[in-house]
Amino acid sequence: MRKSLVGRIWPNATALVLFVAFVFPVYWMFNTALKPNGQIISEDPVWFPSSPTLEHFTTAVNAENFWTLVRNSVTVTVVAVGLSLTVALFASFALARMRFKGRRGLVLVFMIAQMAPWEVMVIGIYMIVRDADMLNSLVPLTLFYTVMVLPLTVITLRSYVAAVPKDLEESALVDGCSRTQAFRKVIFPLLAPGLMTTSLFGFITAWNEFPMVLILNKNDEAQTLPLWLSKFQTAFGDDWGATMAAASLFAIPVLLLFLWLQRKAVSGLTAGAVKG
Repeated sequence: MRKSLVGRIWPNATALVLFVAFVFPVYWMFNTALKPNGQIISEDPVWFPSSPTLEHFTTAVNAENFWTLVRNSVTVTVVAVGLSLTVALFASFALARMRFKGRRGLVLVFMIAQMAPWEVMVIGIYMIVRDADMLNSLVPLTLFYTVMVLPLTVITLRSYVAAVPKDLEESALVDGCSRTQAFRKVIFPLLAPGLMTTSLFGFITAWNEFPMVLILNKNDEAQTLPLWLSKFQTAFGDDWGATMAAASLFAIPVLLLFLWLQRKAVSGLTAGAVKG
């Protein structure tokens, strides 16, 4: 009994410690965003603001070009994730279902592309975009995010496609469906957990990207929200209240998306860990 009890306590205690370690920074961010300035700079930590205020959120929302940057971030992220999912869906189906020369080498290329740091390509990408006269444009930024998200999307979706029994597709073909209909009516619905999982990771990756937009888009109206977070300063230094409020606003879309997709995402992560 004692060994069994200890065996249950240690995993739960470890999970609790990890939960606190990951959640506490998020809590402190929202906590600081709601504090008056006097409590933010207080030497004694204020765990719960005695008089919460939305002043910092007002400052953040009323910042110059805020809604323009929101539109830019949403546009490039959604389009990049949509393009990467579309390309990856067909690529992963080909890699999982078809047998052709160089298939394993192509999978290895996707894995290497995922492991390679994108920062080493910054200079080359900048020169290409500059020569094409497309600096301060959302188009090259969207294309870069698409390519950045694509390798992980292909690798992840490939395992889900491989996990779908071929018998289901063959049965649909026997029943009179074309290969396109079998894919649309049989395989595609079964890939929903994988699509949601990869879209979540792709959204987070594109939403948080900072270096490339800093280099390609110097124009304030062509930038995205990650750069906006670095601009809350006063004559006395950083405005931590407004910065934390801005960071909270920046994090809310990701949190809402995760809460919406959490069940599918968890099942997708579990399936991807044991299949393919």
